[in-house]
Amino acid sequence: MDLKENIGIYEDFPKEGISFKDINSLILNPKAFQHVIDEMAKVAKALDANIIVIPEARGYIFGTPLAYLIGAGLVPVRKPGKLPGEVSSEAYDLEYGSNINEKKKNAIKPGDRVIIVD
Repeated sequence: MDLKENIGIYEDFPKEGISFKDINSLILNPKAFQHVIDEMAKVAKALDANIIVIPEARGYIFGTPLAYLIGAGLVPVRKPGKLPGEVSSEAYDLEYGSNINEKKKNAIKPGDRVIIVD
């Protein structure tokens, strides 16, 4: 399956110099979406992953069905102030800005085999 035909490309979005890859056509196409998750599951199983980390927002779309399919735990990564209890934070920069991500403090333990899906 040629997945490129299911991904729109928008140049200079959200600002000049960025080439934005739009997945909306891919997730609207059930066969393409299923194919992507099945292929990701092959990799995750080969790596013996037991935790899928999913940053907002596209990570939620792909990581949730992947975790379900392989029987892994799911660790949401959110913007500041969205998770209750103790969290750990990490600042990051993108080509169009910077922000901070948070996850539950002890969600990932030593020995976990983690895949980040974004």
